[in-house]
Amino acid sequence: MTSSPHSSTQEARQALGRRLSEVRKDAGLTARALAALAGWHESKVSKIEHGRQPPSDLDIRAWTLHCGAADQAPDLIAVARGIEGAYVEWRRMERFGLRHAQESVLPLWERTRRFRIYSPWLIPGPVQTAAYIRAVLTAIRDRRGLADDLEDAVRVRLDKQERALHGLGARRFAVLLEESTLRYQIGDTATMAGQLGHLLAVASLASVSLGIIPERTDRSSLWPAEGFFLFDDDVVNVELISAHLTIKQPHEIGMYAEVFADLADLAVYGADARSLITSAIAALG
Repeated sequence: MTSSPHSSTQEARQALGRRLSEVRKDAGLTARALAALAGWHESKVSKIEHGRQPPSDLDIRAWTLHCGAADQAPDLIAVARGIEGAYVEWRRMERFGLRHAQESVLPLWERTRRFRIYSPWLIPGPVQTAAYIRAVLTAIRDRRGLADDLEDAVRVRLDKQERALHGLGARRFAVLLEESTLRYQIGDTATMAGQLGHLLAVASLASVSLGIIPERTDRSSLWPAEGFFLFDDDVVNVELISAHLTIKQPHEIGMYAEVFADLADLAVYGADARSLITSAIAALG
């Protein structure tokens, strides 16, 4: 397997190597002794521990078995599998246009049954209107200098949204928004009014739980976090300024699930949430 040129990928490999080194040292084994037990060339252990060679699933199973830590194998394998695809720069993901970027996540959306979504600054994709999507994607296209396949990308996102919210197969959506997302203007006033009205309608669906965290909530115990999508208990997606981050490590997914639950405790629902939305609509004038 060739080494990724991106420093974040290399840093992740090195971090995995340090974890494997700790497993070996906890077992009281030298690198040479572990290599002998596993039937490897003695340099292989060093290469893996320093991030110069990514370990295979079999390598990790053998490593943990000989170190008496077989119970750690599933978590370490999940880390190793996630490293190559974990950090994808937007310029790579969008090199064939916005439509391709939208289509790339369709398999994940199709197999997910429980969506947990937290957004501190933007109404998230599953509950966006066509006009709001168009405003968001227009800004991305212009800022990143992408090919103009905007309308195709809008159609793909709307189709993805329709199948997820109204298609066959039971899917549940828990959406948490900071109140500020209702007031950050994306597009013109008509776009925002239509989006907020749509949010009221979507919140009435049996499959959707909409919570809004009021701006005046005491945040001493939990500050606003980065926005994220949690797909079942399998994958977390985080959108960074420069890249799309995919998290598959079980203990990290657990951390996001825990933060989502804590944020949900801060939110208001039902009539209280609708009141915040209608107040935001009224503020548009």
